Amino acid sequence: MVDDLDGALRHVAEAGAELAGEPESFSYGRFGWFIDPDGNKVELWEPSGTI
Repeated sequence: MVDDLDGALRHVAEAGAELAGEPESFSYGRFGWFIDPDGNKVELWEPSGTI
């Protein structure tokens, strides 16, 4: 869980991680993904203000 999805994705991309797709938005928050150095897909979640 992150407070700033765009900032977190920018940070991992600047560190060399591969982003996996475009962030997606839902009523309960936003999600984004990246591939870690071991090849695992990692999901980040920024909850909406309604939670």
